[in-house]
Amino acid sequence: MTDEAPDYREQVESAFPEIRDIEDESLREQVTEAWTLGLERGGWKDVSDVPYAWNIHEVSNVEHVRGVTRIAAKSAEEQREFHGADPDLDVIRAACLLHDVGKCYEYVDHVDGEKLLDPDPTYVSEEIPHSISGYALAHEVGCPLAVQRAIPHFLGEVPKRTLEAELVKSANSASSNAITQSAMGITLQEWVETYSQTSD
Repeated sequence: MTDEAPDYREQVESAFPEIRDIEDESLREQVTEAWTLGLERGGWKDVSDVPYAWNIHEVSNVEHVRGVTRIAAKSAEEQREFHGADPDLDVIRAACLLHDVGKCYEYVDHVDGEKLLDPDPTYVSEEIPHSISGYALAHEVGCPLAVQRAIPHFLGEVPKRTLEAELVKSANSASSNAITQSAMGITLQEWVETYSQTSD
């Protein structure tokens, strides 16, 4: 093992080219900073080592997050062009890119130790759902409230849903359904009923 710390910023910028599509420079920086903090505190060697789900490791969280971002951006364009709505694309992109950053904390106990350096026990825990710890990271780095409110994606976490939040949630479901079907041959709902750590 090398003593040199990973360059998380470089990893994040390379893994998520969609960050460059955010027009607001400050928001681009906040998204990068939230991921950098999550990876550092989670003790990950590489952003691509964070799995999509605690029990689906053949798909990375990076692939899922990118899929959600791409689906949501295309859906927002349709909402604008076809329906005449006015979704905020910067908010959507940032929230999509951050909606699962909390997996840096939650999934540490579900991977082989060689993928990790030194997880910080102050932050690392599967007790806090990743949508909540992702919200906390977005808040900590100063993301606008509109972005923060669109990150929690489990039912009941945010009392009032915005157009952007609903789009992030639906794009998350679309990507997740594709992943669970291709990886396990089941729907997202079937995965949640059988494996979810956040359902009763």
